[in-house]
Amino acid sequence: MSSQGPELGDLLGMGTSIAGCLVVGFGLGWLVDHAAGTFPAFALVGLLLGIVAACFYVYGQFKKFM
Repeated sequence: MSSQGPELGDLLGMGTSIAGCLVVGFGLGWLVDHAAGTFPAFALVGLLLGIVAACFYVYGQFKKFM
């Protein structure tokens, strides 16, 4: 990693991780909703948790370059 900032590979990895956090969060929420029969409730909670996880991940990654 460069001391000037994140390189292309770092940014692509972060983008993939952000997408993964969102998909996994929503997917787990959807599975719980499918089992419980309460579709939008847990899917939205899972999506929100995915967004929070992605924010913490991005903060931790960019903290390396500050």
